[in-house]
Amino acid sequence: MRVQRLSTLLLLSSALIVTLPAAAQTSTDTPPDMPPAAADTPEQQSNEIPSRNGGLDDIVVTATKRGEAQSVQDVPFAVTAFGSNQLDEQHIRSIAGLSYDIPNVQLTELGTAPGYANFSIRGLGINSSIPSIDPTVGTFIDGVYLGVGGGVVLDTFDLAGVEVLRGPQGLLFGRNVTGGAVVIRSTVPSNTFHVDFKAALSTGLEKNASIVVSGPLVQDKLQAKLAVYYNYDNGWFTNQFNNNKNFGRDRTMIVRPVLRWTPTSDVEAILRFEHGAMRGDGARPTNFGLFGANTFNISVNEEGLSRNLWNQLSLETNFDVGFGNGKITNIAAYRDFKGDLITDLDATPRTDYHFYTHTDQNQFSNELRYAGTFGRVDVTTGLYYFGQQIEYLEKRLLSGGNLTIAGGGVQNQHSYGAFASFDWHLTDQITLNIGGRYSNEDKRVRIANIVAGSCNFDARTCNYTFFSKKRWDGFTPRLGVQFKPTDQTQLYGFYARGFRSGGYNLRSINTAVAPGPFDQEVQDSFEIGLKQDFGRVLRVNLAGFHNKIHNVQREIVTPVAGVGAFQVINNAADVTIKGVDAEVVLKVPGTGLSMTGQLGYTDGNYDRIFADLNNDRVIDAKDYALILPRLSKWTYGGSVNYSLPVGDGTIDARGAANYRSIAYYNELNTGILPAATMVDANLAYSVGRYKFSIFGTNLLNEVTFGISGPLPFFAGSTFSALNKGRVIGAEFQYKF
Repeated sequence: MRVQRLSTLLLLSSALIVTLPAAAQTSTDTPPDMPPAAADTPEQQSNEIPSRNGGLDDIVVTATKRGEAQSVQDVPFAVTAFGSNQLDEQHIRSIAGLSYDIPNVQLTELGTAPGYANFSIRGLGINSSIPSIDPTVGTFIDGVYLGVGGGVVLDTFDLAGVEVLRGPQGLLFGRNVTGGAVVIRSTVPSNTFHVDFKAALSTGLEKNASIVVSGPLVQDKLQAKLAVYYNYDNGWFTNQFNNNKNFGRDRTMIVRPVLRWTPTSDVEAILRFEHGAMRGDGARPTNFGLFGANTFNISVNEEGLSRNLWNQLSLETNFDVGFGNGKITNIAAYRDFKGDLITDLDATPRTDYHFYTHTDQNQFSNELRYAGTFGRVDVTTGLYYFGQQIEYLEKRLLSGGNLTIAGGGVQNQHSYGAFASFDWHLTDQITLNIGGRYSNEDKRVRIANIVAGSCNFDARTCNYTFFSKKRWDGFTPRLGVQFKPTDQTQLYGFYARGFRSGGYNLRSINTAVAPGPFDQEVQDSFEIGLKQDFGRVLRVNLAGFHNKIHNVQREIVTPVAGVGAFQVINNAADVTIKGVDAEVVLKVPGTGLSMTGQLGYTDGNYDRIFADLNNDRVIDAKDYALILPRLSKWTYGGSVNYSLPVGDGTIDARGAANYRSIAYYNELNTGILPAATMVDANLAYSVGRYKFSIFGTNLLNEVTFGISGPLPFFAGSTFSALNKGRVIGAEFQYKF
């Protein structure tokens, strides 16, 4: 009842903003091209604003939560943004498609459960599909935080832009963004009629099509959009067990209607709804003990199931006010997600370890914020609420199918936050950034250990034996300075604190260890950077960072015969992670030639260790010698783009090569995520409203995976969920 009453009040607060009197003073005229919601066409909503003189495009972002978007060159932290045109050129099918394009960033799915995010930025990531484990990298879609990783790495379309924020974002985004944030924006209805249709075929065979229809219902007052996406992947892999050449098959359908109401020039309301459904095979596992570590070979007697269903409803309201020439924004949202999974975790033709899960999650969130300017001070302040319930069940089929164990749990949580950020322009060149956020969170759980007779997985009933609740709170300040000696140069530096919530382990299988609570993780971060444009030809962005993370949460996985593996979560250590990011863009006006480059270096080490990381029952030099998991020391690469007018049309060509060095999957360093070089290419011809493209991704056919978990069944036995190798495809696009 408490959550229902709070949800009702917050929804009413969102509706109240829409009904505020239209007689309030209007803010200053909106700069053209800047705020995505105010644009007349989807092209104007993109992060990219094409240069009027053929030089570098302007890139704008919304992640600072100001009343309007800002140039990425004016933002005082490391951020990489992609506009709709860039995403089209790279044929991004999911956020994971950007995983190799950004320094010190891995946007991969875990692999145990298809579509489950396991993002890592600057060496901060998790190795878990347990839904009660909070991520280090937050994902936000149209301003709404996603409470679990399930259903995140699925097909994307109808995007205005993607922003990847590196480093802690606890001030404006709150909990569980110690590594960074991925901010995804879809297009909003336009004030002119617009149609965008795409259809593609690629290796698999994979077929997809999408259509976005947008336009006014009442001119200048009410606009609508309907976006529909369908994808059928016939399977890229071959299962040698039954010679199934269509393993990895899945089908995805997404429907997204949107209404935008602008009763006056001061008031805007955007009502968004999304329904999505995905069903396919389970994970695509290989076992190094059978096939070695550089192969796409699969042989499993259980091809499994992956089923994700979700609905999301949000109401965003914006109201321009005369007070501080500012804007009030409220985003109220509800989302429910259901996921079912069957996966062959032993990755063999036997039934040594088959894995079944059911996840049922629902969440409600509301953010109310104000952004305005008072003299030389820009102010952003607000209140935030997030609540969710997670029900998780797990079953393991073991010992040739002769043993079944099951368990799971239910978690209810509530998070509250209040934040304020001030940008004080001391002079025209120097700005002081001051801010802070207070967060308070409580979690309540009931958990059944994963043992024989604990739960009836099919009936969705459990005998809960562990009950607990706990509250955490924290203050996350930020202090920084910006120096802009010229319009094309920015030097910045800041200190920021972030925290990742404490919690519980709903996958409790080691009955000798309580499933929680483990404590929150706190991070102190320092960053300095340079953002420099050289005319409209060359752009260089550099950042150096030093992060100290206290009470790092670690899921220590131990292979155990008879149960598959133990997963124990605790606060294991204090660690230090430091490194540099670099991005370069070169565009030669009048030639159609542009090039990009990126370089990342990250180094990390354990400062103090509280838990036995390598399971030898002592904490000694061997533990301190371990390398932090999911930390790739080097990432680098670049792309070359060329545009050539031909008759009435244009030919655009793009080639890219990006490298990521080896990383260790787990704390014990017994699982390895291999080094890989992703080579991609695209060739497109555009004429009028039509565009035809041929493209290739992972042209070197590199073997990559998001998990490499050792198993106890025989020497070298692993579960490693494969990503696709080489994909060749063609796409047709029509815009009206």
